[in-house]
Amino acid sequence: MKNSKVKGLLSLLLLLFAVGLFGFFGYDTMDDIKLGLDLAGGVSITYQTVEADPSDEAMADTVYKLQQRVQNYSTEAEVYREGSNRINIDIPGVSDANAILQELGKPGSLIFIDEAGQVILTGDQVATAKVGQMEQNGLRSYVVSLTFTPEGTTRFADATTNNVGKRIAIIYDGRVVSSPMVREAITGGQCQIDGMADYEEANSIASTIRIGSLSLELEELRSNVVGAKLGQEAISTSLKAGAVGFAIVAVFMVIVYLIPGLAAVLALALYVGLILILLAAFEVTLTLPGIAGIILSVGMAVDANVIIFTRIKEELGYGKVVKSAIKTGFSKALSAIVDGNITTLIAAAVLYFRGSGTVKGFATTLAIGIILSMFTALFVTRFAMYGLFNLGIENPKYYGVKKDEKLIHFLGKKKLFFALSIGMVLIGWGGMILNNSQTGKALNYGMDFTGGTSTNVTFKENLSLEDISSKVVPVVEEITGDADIQTQKVEGTNEVIIKTKTLSVDQRQAMEDAMVEKFGVEAEQITAESISAAVSKEMKQDAVVAVVIATILMLLYIWFRFKDIRFAASAILALVHDVLVVITFYAVAKWSVGSTFIACMLTIVGYSINATIVIFDRIRENLAVPSHKQNLEELVNRSVTQTFTRSINTSLTTFIMVFVLFIMGVSSIREFALPLMTGIVCGTYSSVCVTGALWYVMTTSKKKQDSQAKAEKK
Repeated sequence: MKNSKVKGLLSLLLLLFAVGLFGFFGYDTMDDIKLGLDLAGGVSITYQTVEADPSDEAMADTVYKLQQRVQNYSTEAEVYREGSNRINIDIPGVSDANAILQELGKPGSLIFIDEAGQVILTGDQVATAKVGQMEQNGLRSYVVSLTFTPEGTTRFADATTNNVGKRIAIIYDGRVVSSPMVREAITGGQCQIDGMADYEEANSIASTIRIGSLSLELEELRSNVVGAKLGQEAISTSLKAGAVGFAIVAVFMVIVYLIPGLAAVLALALYVGLILILLAAFEVTLTLPGIAGIILSVGMAVDANVIIFTRIKEELGYGKVVKSAIKTGFSKALSAIVDGNITTLIAAAVLYFRGSGTVKGFATTLAIGIILSMFTALFVTRFAMYGLFNLGIENPKYYGVKKDEKLIHFLGKKKLFFALSIGMVLIGWGGMILNNSQTGKALNYGMDFTGGTSTNVTFKENLSLEDISSKVVPVVEEITGDADIQTQKVEGTNEVIIKTKTLSVDQRQAMEDAMVEKFGVEAEQITAESISAAVSKEMKQDAVVAVVIATILMLLYIWFRFKDIRFAASAILALVHDVLVVITFYAVAKWSVGSTFIACMLTIVGYSINATIVIFDRIRENLAVPSHKQNLEELVNRSVTQTFTRSINTSLTTFIMVFVLFIMGVSSIREFALPLMTGIVCGTYSSVCVTGALWYVMTTSKKKQDSQAKAEKK
């Protein structure tokens, strides 16, 4: 007994030391975490086309290709049109514009010519150029790997077939970049350039080819270091909100779950320190959507603990001793935790590899959070609980005993739930149709989706970000009648960039008059340009394709794990339901649909599917119990009832985190938190009231069809 207490004390001291150590390093590395443009600012570069009047198609193609290039610096980089012949690039987390310009290179003309001096290929027919390594005779060397477009593949195949044994020169802005020898005909659309002296030479050639493959030749117009879009206040309030939210969740867990709750708090504290360290280690650029990914992963970390504790309470209710209940509780909770997390991890992986921009950033933080939350819940929480148990806390009352719950007849109200869900979706469609008839747009799309007007104002005094938020922004809101406003300060100057929805001629004049009258700005120091959407058409398509692929893979995984396509179909239908209901609120309340909209929808998808998996896991378990008198309706009701407390408590803790962010955050943070709260409530409702009912209806319908088929055969 004495040895057991010593072992428990040492375990807890070790865990507390780990929490303190990783907490210290996590806090210490916070300054090393890269922050996005919305949180910390970065470098803004404006290019102008050499061609005076480029086509919209050529501009769109160049914007998209530049977006792919600058993601080497940050997945959160933004590329958008400014005026008719300018392209603006905003790269977060950096402060040296000259270094970026040097690395990015000057976009110019790139051609491939043979020894006869004929142009065989142009830069826009090169899809990618990357540095690689090859090893021959024990010697390692660097190469540049090229991939061509379909048109480029055909032309390069013809050229190499006709020039075996000859050289093809790669010329950029009149300068020979490389002149490799053609050893054989290359028809597969890929080739390698070897003979590089070192990595620097290979990287320089690859960068030159990448930037030279643009559809248009560009020249630098200006480059600036700009401040955060949301300002320092957004960061400080978010951190405070996170701390307050965590404290409330910690108190809640201890009050509701007692000793297991205390173990969970220790595990979550370690989780926070570890995730800060990993964000810095993986050089993840943290933005508002990234924060959403972390919030979701914290919610899932709490969820895993709640599933475990519910199981432990049940085992204690069956009369087991505490140590046995802990062991069995973790064992029985494993399948639900693993399935829920893997399903969400599948979505995160697809979103990372198929998405771009903020979608990729969201997927990165979500994936890190999921893996870490599984580790802390399954190992750290278990370690803490056994430590507390060995310390001598063995009375079941400190672990909670789950009493027999009164069966809730959820399926008895399934028609009401279905009607309510369909009604909400129809209201959303009606709202979008009405909006479209009034404004020409189904939803209140923000400037990230539609573009807008960028107004550059040089003030007479050096305004702080807080001054801009409190003094300038309200004036702009009064003129535009819209809260969707982004402001950035050009470092080292008095210049402020104000981005709004597209302003009419009268609104532009009103903006100029207000700046002159209220702030004493000279009219000549005010310029305005139209800007394109920061979320390009291609980025939207990438996001949609990623979500579709992720949905299909999740469906296949659920089908494989549960051995029943109806589980998968019910989960996906509920997921679609949640997205459509949240869109209803966007349509009816006219919430602004900006870049965070995509992250918000993805967060809801991840949250919804995880909550559904837990209920389906319990149905699967109860189906495996041999019983000749097992009634399917009662089984579903019992399964949902058994997981009801978990559903409410998990939703409540996640809701608390987002709600505190909503209360304490700046206006742009609140616009982001409000839809998330709606999604959490909707996801809880659909998991509890809709998914089980959907599976029940599909299952009983199939049984009726089978019975009818048998009767007809007789």
